Amino acid sequence: MRRREFITLIGGAAAAAVSRPSPLCAQQAAKIHRVAYLAFVGDQDASVVKQRLDELGYGEGRNLIFDFRSALGHQERLPELAAELVKTNPDVMVAGFGTATAKAAQASTASIPIVFTSVGDPIASGIIKSLSRPGGNLTGLHAQATDIYGKRLQTLEDIAPGTATIAVLLSPDSPFTTVALPGLRIAAQARGQRLELCEVDRAEQLATRLQAAVKAGATGLTILETPPLLALRRDIAALAVRFRLAAVYTNREFVDAGGLASYGVDRRQLYRRAAEFVDKILKGQRPPDIPVEQPTKFELVINLKAAKALALQIPDKMLALADEVIE
Repeated sequence: MRRREFITLIGGAAAAAVSRPSPLCAQQAAKIHRVAYLAFVGDQDASVVKQRLDELGYGEGRNLIFDFRSALGHQERLPELAAELVKTNPDVMVAGFGTATAKAAQASTASIPIVFTSVGDPIASGIIKSLSRPGGNLTGLHAQATDIYGKRLQTLEDIAPGTATIAVLLSPDSPFTTVALPGLRIAAQARGQRLELCEVDRAEQLATRLQAAVKAGATGLTILETPPLLALRRDIAALAVRFRLAAVYTNREFVDAGGLASYGVDRRQLYRRAAEFVDKILKGQRPPDIPVEQPTKFELVINLKAAKALALQIPDKMLALADEVIE
């Protein structure tokens, strides 16, 4: 090889080495995605979303910035926190559990994509136009089927036959309560059951409200679940036993806290699915083009310890139907 050709070859190789990005440079050049998360209470929901995002290839310290805000149970703080998250200029905002959370996120921005994780009735709440074409900048997960109230009341009757009057725990100022209570009333009326409403804003109101319902003849209990009531699940489960109320709750978290039974969707799966919606948006899909998903699978969980404390014999057919029995 001639000397000039050798020099040219060496020079070309050096240029190629300079122009070819090293693995470290390629990693540094990777796009950093910013996801904002607005929560009503606590961070358990967010941790499930983050775990699923990590499985999908997004991780803090690699290619993800995850901004989290929680109202710590104070609904009036949600708009302020949503506005803070908008200022971080996220690629996607996730609205955690609750209709109020989704509505606060919706009011904060008309341009940033929003994924709501668990809204009881997003159409009636004015969050979306339809399940198939949500419109605007929102999509997400519908938390329940339209006939869920009737199925819960039927489950209560199957577990505790003869339950004619049912105490209903609810948060009076929740947007979800406004849209859900009429459906529960219709379901109870169709079954010939009477409802005793127990409006609860604070933990110290629980005992007096439930005691009043028992004096009015209530022998059963159900709940219009909102984030504040979910946070009180241990107190609610304990008081249900104290007042001898057979209860069917909305999800297994109440049963794990000592409640009698639950019939509803596995909300952990909703949060995992919400992370998959975030992934779709980060990869270029638009929220109005992603249909809102409605759960198709519901689980029945029964706690035999609670049944024993209530001196209640669960029928064998219900135990056979249960997805899980806690002994």
